[in-house]
Amino acid sequence: MSEMREKIMGTLSTIALPDGGDLASRDMVRALSVDGGAVSFVIEAPTPEQAAGMETQRRAAEAAVAALDGVERVSVILTAHGPAKPAPQAPNLKIGGHPKPQAGPLPVPGVASVIAIASGKGGVGKSTLSSNLAVALARQGRKVGLLDADILGPSQPRMMGTSQRPSSPDGEQLVPVEAHGVKMMSIGLMLKSDREAVVWRGPMLMGALQQMMFQVDWAPLDVLIIDLPPGTGDVQLTLAQKSQITGAIIVSTPQDVALLDARKAIDMFDKVKVPILGLVENMSTYVCPNCGHEAHLFGHGGVRDEAAELGAPFLGEIPLSLEVRLAGDSGSPAALGDGPVADAYAALARDLVARGIA
Repeated sequence: MSEMREKIMGTLSTIALPDGGDLASRDMVRALSVDGGAVSFVIEAPTPEQAAGMETQRRAAEAAVAALDGVERVSVILTAHGPAKPAPQAPNLKIGGHPKPQAGPLPVPGVASVIAIASGKGGVGKSTLSSNLAVALARQGRKVGLLDADILGPSQPRMMGTSQRPSSPDGEQLVPVEAHGVKMMSIGLMLKSDREAVVWRGPMLMGALQQMMFQVDWAPLDVLIIDLPPGTGDVQLTLAQKSQITGAIIVSTPQDVALLDARKAIDMFDKVKVPILGLVENMSTYVCPNCGHEAHLFGHGGVRDEAAELGAPFLGEIPLSLEVRLAGDSGSPAALGDGPVADAYAALARDLVARGIA
């Protein structure tokens, strides 16, 4: 163990826990990283219930480590080791299968606004934007839901830090789980593990999507955020044809190859008469934690230029940061914390609220 890591662990041994012991002696410190003057680590509580009461200790740990000589920046994420106690699942409610005939587009009961997050391309950060925007809106007092519509590749259970199975007391309606103040539904919560593949054809996908939209007790919500899969296929078309969508937010990285697919997504929404609420440039700027130098690894400004060309609102830039990756992997979205990334998501949320969209 390096000298700096020893200093940090020694400092964390002074942070007392409500039920006895300290962060170091209780072995709650995970993923400790020291990169020059940048320090990051995860505080992993034994249960979600304990984690919910440890924000004071997280802030104390962050302040104590930040006070050490040679430390310039600290990122501390609070998460939990085990899932919350699962709610009972009604055995006679089956997800998937051929969709029942349904007129459309219909409003989602009890939901004031429905926002789709799309790109047309994988790997540009739709799921990250969806989870963090949902949390940022919830922090501003909005009643928020998050629907993981990427049925073949669900990632929201991991990113939101929950594996609790939704309950269905009557065998007809699902009760969504809650994480970080957000109601959430994902096919990933129905699987035996996050390594289990969903091997379904189109009709089963559409059936599952319709159930998670209309057979979930979402109400009351100010806004439902929908994390769409990549592309312009069945899920996107079903969503537009069967439900009333307030509009879509297009997320892209700045480089030309990502913008090509973003344009296809915009064209698709135009064809199905779904308004474009705006464009977001993700992974926009990387700031070196050691020297503060800014680098544009994927280019810069391409999404802003595209928005200007389309006459669509440019909603902002989200920086590229190790903090975002650590937060997503640990199930505690970066929007819960402080700093440039959380500020960027908060600004996006404020803009949507101010415009009456969320």
